[in-house]
Amino acid sequence: MAQQHSKHVQSKIKNFYDNREASGLQRLQELVTDLYLAEGKKRATTWGYIEKALEKVGVKPDRIAHLKAKDDPQLLAKLVEELIAKE
Repeated sequence: MAQQHSKHVQSKIKNFYDNREASGLQRLQELVTDLYLAEGKKRATTWGYIEKALEKVGVKPDRIAHLKAKDDPQLLAKLVEELIAKE
């Protein structure tokens, strides 16, 4: 049975999907900062979040693996800048 949403709820749902990439890029910007500050286990955990966020914005798995192997926040920051410029 299909669920009917009010026009207000439909517009909220549409806005969520329309702005999903922008919010993903904002999250990546926050994660770059976290990566600069993280050490040890926290750094590994942060990379896990970064991988998921990069997948959500459409970065290819081989590029994600390369960034993680380099473990360089500057490379990640440059990628985020590129993605923002494309938007």
